Amino acid sequence: MTPDKSSHDHSHHDHGGPDTPEVAHACCHGSSKPEKPNSAYDHVPDNYSGTVWTCPMHTQVRETSNTGCPICGMALEAESVSLEEDTSELDDMTRRFWISTAFALPVFLYAMSDMIPGKPLHGFVPAGWSAWIQLALAAPVVLWGAAPFFVRGWRSIKTMNPNMFTLIALGTGTAFLFSLLATIAPGIFPDSFRGQDGQVHVYYEAAAVITALVLLGQVLELKARSATSGAIRALLQLTPPAARIIREDGSEEDVDLDTIQSGDRLRIRPGEKVPVDGEVSEGASSVDESMVTGEPVPVTKAVGDKITGGTVNTTGTLVMTATRVGDDTVLAQIVRMVSEAQRSRAPIQRLADAVAAWFVPAVVVSAVLTFIVWAVFGPDPALAFALVNAVAVLIIACPCALGLATPMSIMVGTGKGARNGILIRNAEALETLEKVDIVVVDKTGTLTEGKPKLVTVEPAEGWDEADLLALVAAVEAASEHPLAAAIVDGTKARGIAISKATDFESVTGEGAYGDVDGKSVAVGNAKMMRRVGGFDEARAEAAETYRNEGQTVMFVAVNGKAAGLIGVADPIKATTKDAIAQLHAQGLKVVMLTGDSAATAGAVARQVGIDDVRADVSPEDKNRIVRELQEGGAVVAMAGDGINDAPALAQADVGIAMGTGTDVAMESASVTLVKGDMMGIAKAITLSHATMRNIRQNLFFAFIYNTLGVPLAAGVLYPIFGLLLSPMIAAAAMSLSSVSVIGNALRLRALKL
Repeated sequence: MTPDKSSHDHSHHDHGGPDTPEVAHACCHGSSKPEKPNSAYDHVPDNYSGTVWTCPMHTQVRETSNTGCPICGMALEAESVSLEEDTSELDDMTRRFWISTAFALPVFLYAMSDMIPGKPLHGFVPAGWSAWIQLALAAPVVLWGAAPFFVRGWRSIKTMNPNMFTLIALGTGTAFLFSLLATIAPGIFPDSFRGQDGQVHVYYEAAAVITALVLLGQVLELKARSATSGAIRALLQLTPPAARIIREDGSEEDVDLDTIQSGDRLRIRPGEKVPVDGEVSEGASSVDESMVTGEPVPVTKAVGDKITGGTVNTTGTLVMTATRVGDDTVLAQIVRMVSEAQRSRAPIQRLADAVAAWFVPAVVVSAVLTFIVWAVFGPDPALAFALVNAVAVLIIACPCALGLATPMSIMVGTGKGARNGILIRNAEALETLEKVDIVVVDKTGTLTEGKPKLVTVEPAEGWDEADLLALVAAVEAASEHPLAAAIVDGTKARGIAISKATDFESVTGEGAYGDVDGKSVAVGNAKMMRRVGGFDEARAEAAETYRNEGQTVMFVAVNGKAAGLIGVADPIKATTKDAIAQLHAQGLKVVMLTGDSAATAGAVARQVGIDDVRADVSPEDKNRIVRELQEGGAVVAMAGDGINDAPALAQADVGIAMGTGTDVAMESASVTLVKGDMMGIAKAITLSHATMRNIRQNLFFAFIYNTLGVPLAAGVLYPIFGLLLSPMIAAAAMSLSSVSVIGNALRLRALKL
């Protein structure tokens, strides 16, 4: 097990063990790995390198060609989204819709003309020609326009996976075949099928208009589904097609991005996008990282700073050294992670799956019962009424809206998160996040910047601040402790020269010694000061005051006499206080676990409004505390840097990795925050609540639509109001139900985070 940062030996400087400030990759999380696809529906060979197609509603389906989902019949989508969107399905459905409409409209007007005042259109047609004219107009619509529906319907029957196309094929096919028989051999029908004029009524207009309306629904749905993957395509567009490389001889040229390798030096001019991940080697500039982190304020970058591909250089010219290229860049990992999340299934989807399993058979039974009831009890022509209402039941009861309810919201929600620097690993994590009531956070790198800084220098009487810092920094320069590095950096920042210490010695639990310019310098805690004779009671009281402000304090003695004290602190992130206030407003409790001393931890907690503080804890303690909170009935989210907090992250219901730039840990966390501050947690929880609310709305729409639609189509209002639902109106309602669900899901794109 990876040791926790708080368990490192920090006694060198008499503090409670502040966390190592480096941001590391997460190695544990609170979510399960994606399920392995069901081999019965996974037809992709192991060595296949082409485009893989999958169903957004049934992610176990994986095909090497877009032949439609064998379970629901819907068009498949490419697992890997590219800038070149495949619109073949949309183009085909659009073409079929317009051509079908061109034929369906005249047959509809012709059949319905007797409802218009004046002589009906078929009054101008010779007797016996009416049905044949309608057949000529309807046949191209049903036999060509509806062909994909019949193919998918037949496939659903063969594979024993009844779906929306089963119902459409049955309804449309029944209306057309009945009309065809009535046209070719009207004498075979009994009187119960004949109207007052003795003719068998045909329903070509119903079959044709239903087909056109279903095609319209498919067109609208495919367009809306395309919009759900817009977030990924927007991310892909962030990467520039070329980069300006600096050759070893100093010459420069623009080259394709695919040719860039790690170690190449690249020039980024003002207004240009950063091509790959790397480090600034020359220059300084402000970089707009909003497209990756969601934060609108540009970040200043200078030599040594890390820079992320896809961000925009705004002011000065930068020279960078590439460190991650191709699929290893942060942007590539974000795209891959979002794509996988959009294909994952939330536990709430099981409800829709359970209903869909018996829904289509139940609708077929309802249609049969509708036919029987109308045939037995309906007015003349009873069998004609029975047929029309049975077809209406088949057409209106489309389970598509039910199947789309969850995946569409998940796709839009995870895409919205990615645009705001919130990377959701899978739909299960998004659903669990909504239920969280306690957020457990690490201190360093989560609440604070994770970069200790020199904040206090208090020399004793007779000492100059610069002289004191020069001696202390000389000793600390020989140490590898992060607080020592903060002192050295702070000294250099003040322009103070640092000498080289000799006879350096580190004393565990006390501090360090060294000889600097002929002086014996000791830096450490009160125990060391007493041993070398440099303890000062007044200075000890001042140290306690600084500790209560969140500083780690070290005493300094020179030649056995007190020379002053040094204070180092890890600054609290600017957004931390507001973020915790937002979490409180959402009804969440915030608990801080840290290896720091109680005084330092308490000072930070008071400044930002933490509810509960557990200090001086080890990695095992963090794991135990999270487990105890869960045993008390809480759903816990744990936020930390991922390695040193691994046991607690693994135990939590949702593990949240805090990252900054290219150090973000995206491959293993349930939720990853690209920018790595507490505000991201509040935004992630807001997103989870909005997405799950959207899913429940969609499921409600789908359930209520079918609950009301089927009885209406069956004719329950006829005995009271004399109203019947035309199959054409049923088709329009069916198409609009799916579009309304997708439209509701797309509202998440307007969510303010």
